Amino acid sequence: MTDYLALYRNYLTTEKHMSANTIISYMRDLEQYDEWLKQKKTDLKRAKNTVLQEYVKRLEQLGKSPATTSRFLASSKSFYAYMFAKGYIKTNPATSVKSKKVQKSYPEILTNREVELFLEQPKCVDEKGFRDHAMLELLYATGIRVSELIGLDIDDVNLPAGLVSCRSKGKERSIPLYPGAVKALQDYMVHIRKRIVANDEEKALFVNMNGERMTRQGFWKIIKYYQEKAEINKDITPHMLRHSFAAHLLENGADLHSIQEMLGHADISSTQIYTHIIKKQLKDVYQKAHPRA
Repeated sequence: MTDYLALYRNYLTTEKHMSANTIISYMRDLEQYDEWLKQKKTDLKRAKNTVLQEYVKRLEQLGKSPATTSRFLASSKSFYAYMFAKGYIKTNPATSVKSKKVQKSYPEILTNREVELFLEQPKCVDEKGFRDHAMLELLYATGIRVSELIGLDIDDVNLPAGLVSCRSKGKERSIPLYPGAVKALQDYMVHIRKRIVANDEEKALFVNMNGERMTRQGFWKIIKYYQEKAEINKDITPHMLRHSFAAHLLENGADLHSIQEMLGHADISSTQIYTHIIKKQLKDVYQKAHPRA
């Protein structure tokens, strides 16, 4: 039998340019479904609408959350749309399948004071302190993803112009830097990086203390370390800083389309979530502060 999952994975990677994490999630869902289909003596190509609905009910019976079920449906709908478009199947079994409505949850963000407290933690007294200070300032200044941060090369930073160039999903965007971030980067790039880089051929902007490109895991440890030092009662992640960057810009008058461009969102609907975050914050403040609330 043709390995349709392998073909689909290649499609997500080369044509849709989906993130690695999204592809992993989609493929995990489909591989589990495929295993279940084998027990039913059928396969991905021959599965009918009734079989797909039966699997969705099984997920619900197993106590899977509505979000998990919805994610599987997103995976299966995307897969079968691909199969139908390529002519591998004559009818799309996922067309009419629906899941329970998922209650919207909005991402948590840091307050302005929490951001200040967090960014104050790296002390510029040694190489590690200067490097960490520059990384955190850059992350909050630009709202880039952690994968984009660790993927930056030294040539991606234009200090005189106060800009950083970032590439993601085959596209490039330039994001401005506030003066504090420019200063932190300048101190690191001019005075510190050359002391810790492994060799002169290394192009990575941020390197670990062995002089090699910073890894995702290494950066997560740094985030957690400074969260504990700041004694902030939130589970700070690189994505929380990205959300905070966008929400704070919107709160201070930036327009959605500019924020969309800086975040690298393909669709404005992805950026509109920050409008809801600001409205929710205002409602919470009102409920706490209004004498008759």
